[in-house]
Amino acid sequence: MTTTAPAQSREATAAAGERPVLVRWVMPEGFFELPARFEDPDDLADQLLALSEEVLPKGSEEMRVQWAVMVAGNYDTLIEEGVQYAGFVVTEVEGERCSAEIHVVLRDLPGSVGDDPVKATSKALRSLGTGEVDRLKLACGKAVSCIGMRQTPVSGVLTGSGTDTTMPTWFIQVHLPLPNETVVILEMSTPSAEGWDVFSSMFAGVVKSLRLFDDEGTPLVTPW
Repeated sequence: MTTTAPAQSREATAAAGERPVLVRWVMPEGFFELPARFEDPDDLADQLLALSEEVLPKGSEEMRVQWAVMVAGNYDTLIEEGVQYAGFVVTEVEGERCSAEIHVVLRDLPGSVGDDPVKATSKALRSLGTGEVDRLKLACGKAVSCIGMRQTPVSGVLTGSGTDTTMPTWFIQVHLPLPNETVVILEMSTPSAEGWDVFSSMFAGVVKSLRLFDDEGTPLVTPW
């Protein structure tokens, strides 16, 4: 199990079609990483309980169990959404306790993207109206970014009130269409307005580290 991780490379494989693409990126130090490999629900529960001791070092056993149960309850959604990596960081920014999450998602591209998936992705994101959309040029190809804010459900376990609520969450998404009809989506989200500058700068480093390789290890650059 990986918990708080040093800065090092992470990877995921987009295996759709006949041309698998290896996606590699570098995460900064200090992130707690949710278990990506587990044998069964009991194994996942054990890993999450162990992680809870690091996430909530001063918390009671009841708080840790509640946290582990809450996170485990989100795993079906993470799997359905194609999340390959999920990590979060908790730190202080100018005396305020702040947190951020980073998810890396792999999905199939819809058949309607045509010959220019970057243009089609940009158009689709603009039509959703969820944030400011722009195009990016990365070392491995062209991508589309979306910066916005949404209301996120929050469990009463986290607030201590016992009542579920919502809170504003600011996010940056980067969509990079891959040459095998899939797309990798990197997202940083934070409920901490005070930490936005720090976290967005950190996320920019993650995005800039993004690299693609074919199944023989040859670097790839998307063709559009």
